Amino acid sequence: MASTQTIKKPKGKIVPPRRLAPDNATQDNWGRLSAAIKEIQNERAYKLSFEENYRYAYNLVLYRQGDFLYKNVKLMISEHLAAMTEEYIIPAFATGNRDDPVTRGQEGEVLMKGVRKVWDKHNDSMKRLSDILKYMDRVHTVNAEVPTITVAGLAIFRDEVLHRSSAPVQDQIVTAVLGQIQVERDGYSINQTAVKECVEIYLELADNSGKKIYHTDIEPVFLAETRKFYVQEAQRLLDSCDAAEYLRRVEQRLDSEEARAYHYLSSSTSGAVRTIVEGNLLGPLLETIITMESGLNAMIDGNRMEDLNRMYKLFFNVSSATGGPQALRKALRESILSRGKAINEANDPTNVTAAVAGSDDEKEAKGKQKAGGATQVLNVALKWVQDTLDLKDKFDLILKQAFEGDRVCEATITEAFGSFVNQNPRAPEFISLFIDENLKKGLKGARFVVDAVLDKTITVFRFITEKDAFERYYKAHLAKRLLLNRSVSDDAERGMLAKLKVECGYQFTKKMEGMFNDMKLSSDITSAYKDYLSGTTAPSVEINVIVMTSTFWPTTNSGATCTFPPVLLQACGSFERFYNSRHSGRRLTWQPALGNADVRVAFNARKHDLNVATFALVILLLFEELDDDDFLTYEDIKNSSGIPDTDLQRHLQSLACAKYKILKKHPPSREVSTSDSFSFNSGFTSPLLRIKIATLASKVESNEERKETQDRIEEERKQQADVSN
Repeated sequence: MASTQTIKKPKGKIVPPRRLAPDNATQDNWGRLSAAIKEIQNERAYKLSFEENYRYAYNLVLYRQGDFLYKNVKLMISEHLAAMTEEYIIPAFATGNRDDPVTRGQEGEVLMKGVRKVWDKHNDSMKRLSDILKYMDRVHTVNAEVPTITVAGLAIFRDEVLHRSSAPVQDQIVTAVLGQIQVERDGYSINQTAVKECVEIYLELADNSGKKIYHTDIEPVFLAETRKFYVQEAQRLLDSCDAAEYLRRVEQRLDSEEARAYHYLSSSTSGAVRTIVEGNLLGPLLETIITMESGLNAMIDGNRMEDLNRMYKLFFNVSSATGGPQALRKALRESILSRGKAINEANDPTNVTAAVAGSDDEKEAKGKQKAGGATQVLNVALKWVQDTLDLKDKFDLILKQAFEGDRVCEATITEAFGSFVNQNPRAPEFISLFIDENLKKGLKGARFVVDAVLDKTITVFRFITEKDAFERYYKAHLAKRLLLNRSVSDDAERGMLAKLKVECGYQFTKKMEGMFNDMKLSSDITSAYKDYLSGTTAPSVEINVIVMTSTFWPTTNSGATCTFPPVLLQACGSFERFYNSRHSGRRLTWQPALGNADVRVAFNARKHDLNVATFALVILLLFEELDDDDFLTYEDIKNSSGIPDTDLQRHLQSLACAKYKILKKHPPSREVSTSDSFSFNSGFTSPLLRIKIATLASKVESNEERKETQDRIEEERKQQADVSN
C-alpha cells in the first residue's frame, strides 16, 4: 500500500521595501546639518541643539545617504582648514633678518603658535562633530570600511595644513623648529612650550603607513643639522678650550641635547642625538683630549678629581662604543709607567755611587764612597719604596674619587704598577730594607699606625714577581733584627709575618717562624745556663748565647770566622760543656760575625762602656797588653785575629775612622789599606758613658754580594724545577 507524504512549501522571507528619502528631505537634512557644522567650526556651538543635529545625521544614514554625508563633512573640514591656514599660518611665515637670533626666535615662535592655534581649533570642532556623527561612525564607516570622521580629520589636517601643496607650510615649520633649537644652542632663551606644542602635532599625526610624521618630516632634518653643527662645534672647542673645559662643554652639550629631546622633541630621538654628539665631540678626538698639555697627566698632577671624574664618565659611560674605555685605560697605564720610570731613574743606586766617586780627590772619594755611600744607597732604597707608596696612594685616591672604584681601572692600575716595580731589579731588596728600617725605628706609634705602614708595604710586595728573592733578603734582615735586638716591637714583627703568610702561604714563612721559635728557646737556654754557672766556676766573661737552627737562619755570613782570644775561648767552652750535657748528637758552630759585646775600656780621661761587634772586640783585645805608643800593623791584626779582609777593614774603619776613634790609624785617612798600622787611642774623650760603635757596613748589597745572592736564588729555582719535573 503506497503511502503519501505531505511536502511543506518553504516560507518566503519578507524583505521590507528599501526606504528612500525624498530628495527634498535629504537636502533639507543636509542643509540644516551643514549650517550647524559651520556654527561648530566658527565656535558658536552653544546656539545649537545636540538632539536635532544628531537626528539630521541619523536620518541621512538611515535613508542610505551615509556616503553623501561622509564626503560632504570631509569637504567642509578641508575648506575650513584651508581658510584657517590662510588666516593664521601663512601670514606668520618668516620674512625678517635671519642672522639676528632674537628676530629669528620671535618669528619662529609666532609661526608655531599659529600652527598650534589651528590645530587646537580643529580638534575642538572635530570633537563636537564626532559627537553628532556618532551614528555615521557606528554604521556607515564600518560598512564602507572607511576611517571614522575623527581619524579622517587628522589625515585632512596633515594634507591640507602641514603638507599643503599651495604653500610651503611644512618647510616653514621645520625651519622654525630647527631655528629655535639653534637659538637655544647658541645660548639664548626660547619658548620651549611653543616648540613642544608644535612638535606634538607631528607626533600625533601619521602617514598612510601608520608611521608618525615626526620621524619623516622633522627628525631626519633635525639629525642632519645636528651633525653639521657638532662637526663645527668640535673644532671650535678644540681651538678655544683646554682639556678640562672641553670635557665640561661636552658634558653640557650631552645634557642639553638629552633634555631637549625629552622636553620638547621626542625621547626616541635622544639616542640618535647622543650618538651624533659623541661621534663628533669625543669619538675621533679621544687621543687628542687625553694627550693635551692640560689632559690626563695635568689633571693627575693637580689632583683635579672633578675633572678626572668627568673624563671617566664621558669615556666609560658615554663613549664605550667609540673606544673611550680603551683609550682611557691605555693613557692611565702609560701615565703610571712614565711616573714609575721616573721613580726608578731618580732612585738608582748606581747614580748615587757614581756621584760619590766623582770627587776630585780620588783617595777622599773612595773613603767617602765606603763611609757614606752605604747610607746614601740605603736612603735611595727607602725613598724608592716611599715614592712608590705615595704614587700608589695617589692613584688609589683617584680610583676611589674620580673613577668610582671601577674594576677595569683598578686592574689597569695594578698591572701598570706591577710592570714598573718589576722593572727595578732591586725591588725585592728595597722593599725588604724598607720594612727593616721601619720595624727598627719607624713604628713607635700606636698599633694602628704600625698596621697602616705594614699594609701599604704589603701592597707594593704584591707587585713583585721575584718573591723568592724578597724572602732571602727579608730573612737576612729579620735575622739581624732578632740577633741584635733591634726590633721595636715583637707584635709588629709577628704582624708582618702573618701578612706575609696570608699573601704567600705557610711554606713561605715557615723558616722565619722557626727563627722566632729559636729566640724563645734561646732565652730559656740562657736562663738554664745561668743556673748551671751558679753550681760551677763561672768564666770571667759573661755571655748570652742564641742557638740558631741551621736550616732556619740565613747563612750569608756563616763563613766569616775568627780566632778567639783565650778569655773568649774559656767562655765559649763553658757554654759548650753545658749545652752538650743537655743535648747529644748536636754540633755548635760559633758565628762571631752575628754577635756583639759590651766591654769597659779605660782611657786617660775616664772609662767608657763600649758596645761593639764581636769582631771589633777581638781586635780591641789585641791592644790590651800593648803600651800606648805600640803599633800593630794591618797584617799583625789579620794574622792574630784571623778575620777575613772584608770584615777586618770594615771593623777597623768603625774603630779608627768613624765618629768615635777608639784606635788611631797611621797615616790618618778615611780609608783602611793593608799598609796601615794602628795604635790604641788612650786620649779618647766623650761626654757619654755608654757608646755604641756602629759597624760601617752597607745594609744594601754591593754588586758582588748581589751577584752572589742572585746566583743562589737561580740555583734554588733550578732545584725546585728539577723536583717538580
